[in-house]
Amino acid sequence: MRWSGQELQAEQVGTLPGLARLNNLVRRVQTPEFAGITFHEVLAKSALNRVPGQSAMPFGWTINPYRGCSHACTYCFARPTHKYLDLDAGKDFDNEIIVKVNVAEILQKELAKPAWGRHPVALGTNTDPYQRAEGRYRLMPGIIAALADNGTPFSILTKGSLLRRDLDLIAEASRMVPVDLAMSIAIYDDDLQQAVEPGTPSTKARLATVSAVRERGMDCTVFMMPILPFLTDTRAHLDEALRQAKGADATSVIYTALHLKPGVKDWYFRWLARDHPELLPRYREMYQAGTYAPKEYRTWLAARIKPLIRAHGLERGREDPTTGGVLSTALAYPKPAGERMPRSLIAEELPPELVPTLF
Repeated sequence: MRWSGQELQAEQVGTLPGLARLNNLVRRVQTPEFAGITFHEVLAKSALNRVPGQSAMPFGWTINPYRGCSHACTYCFARPTHKYLDLDAGKDFDNEIIVKVNVAEILQKELAKPAWGRHPVALGTNTDPYQRAEGRYRLMPGIIAALADNGTPFSILTKGSLLRRDLDLIAEASRMVPVDLAMSIAIYDDDLQQAVEPGTPSTKARLATVSAVRERGMDCTVFMMPILPFLTDTRAHLDEALRQAKGADATSVIYTALHLKPGVKDWYFRWLARDHPELLPRYREMYQAGTYAPKEYRTWLAARIKPLIRAHGLERGREDPTTGGVLSTALAYPKPAGERMPRSLIAEELPPELVPTLF
């Protein structure tokens, strides 16, 4: 699972200053398969992140097995989180990936604590758990198994078609706990999608993943997020997007207009200046007052898309305002957790013992 023969020295000349201070670094890895990307393998101190906020519960919980994301979406709201180790929110976010190699083992330990309340846990609300590196590191099966075995509901939001690898495991987990799945598919123009999300699977591959989820008997929401002003907000694009989502048998759709946090705005505007310079003045005017699109635009967008959602026989899904993922069905329709039943795949993925930690 780990790459051998590709290790870089932790304190090599040219090491980024913030990463040189990592006291939980195992090693750095580069491989021709991921040209230009460095993976920084670390031993995580914790797996569960508590997110305060206003939702059906006073807080939410998330798990992020990776920091940084090779999907390289120019608009990704998580880019500023990379600054915690003196990394920039642009190229470093795309190419310097933190990998929590022991996250499943640490999670199992945290879930076993008597104080854990089996609150719904969201995956994929910061960086994508099914980005390309997951094909090699294979962290998600252990996470899914630990959550299901403990009776903890969870949700997964991803752009990664690699989700299909784990669908048998997820289907088994869904018979033990509430599981909510969502596929992020914002752009239905192939050229635009590859320009603004250069590291992501194609729209076609993601729609096929939605269909694969539904064939396993599970619901799947499509996140049409973000809708890009003047690029993907035409009636024709929205209508085609919803037609394709319905054709893939999506259960529901969630949409929102692009928002640009400080740090993200500069990176997105660089892409815009290169690919669509004619739109840059309009974007500067639209986002000069802050992170979110003006209320007038959001009202206009809602009036345009809501009738189309109804026309295509889709329902509007519900986003968790705390975590940013799909709202857990465990909050609205609680069911007994921790039901004991045959768990062939779950049992196979549970770690046999805890690895050393930095506690």
